[in-house]
Amino acid sequence: MIDGEQTIDPAFGLEAVWIQEAQREHAQALGYTVVDSSTVLATHLSQLLTNNAAQLLGHEEVQNLLEMLGRSAPKLVEDFVPEQLPLGTVVKVLQNLLHEAIPIRDVRTIVQTLAEYSGKSQEPDVLTAAVRIALKRLIVQEINGIEPELPVITLIPELEQILHQTMQASGGESAGIEPGLAERLQASLTQATQEQELKGEAAVLLTSGFYVRHWLSL
Repeated sequence: MIDGEQTIDPAFGLEAVWIQEAQREHAQALGYTVVDSSTVLATHLSQLLTNNAAQLLGHEEVQNLLEMLGRSAPKLVEDFVPEQLPLGTVVKVLQNLLHEAIPIRDVRTIVQTLAEYSGKSQEPDVLTAAVRIALKRLIVQEINGIEPELPVITLIPELEQILHQTMQASGGESAGIEPGLAERLQASLTQATQEQELKGEAAVLLTSGFYVRHWLSL
């Protein structure tokens, strides 16, 4: 144990110790990961921005994104807003993605998908699901990098069917799930998540698209 001021890392919530510069080599020799204060601050600010990105994105920011896309793909943007979708709906879809920590840098794919599905639905949640599928490779890359395989957690088919039927009966609301089942499912997912993290792997729950979004809020 190294002498210093005990604290909690602001970005990741891990136990940490503030030390003097003269203690750096000693701390590294003991196996500590040593990070300078400026990097801690930058990481914390980056994490704050990531966690609150959905709240920072509004109509003006989305309009600017569309204008930038219009310079390289004018025909795609020309009749997009408001002929195909209102700007408010586009904003809500992008906010949904950011709330789920899905990057929105591939604006072209997002707009192409929204334009394609705008004739089928104007509901932000439905459109978000369509865009999420279109960004599947980007999402997996963000989670797994260049690894060839992505370990996932799955539900047994019988449970998937029960959840699917429950969602349909309750109009797609997770509140329709029997409380006891929801509690047991939450406990099982927590245990499975911890097991994945102990292996150094990301905890990814792979489910049917119909209710995947609802489990994010359970």
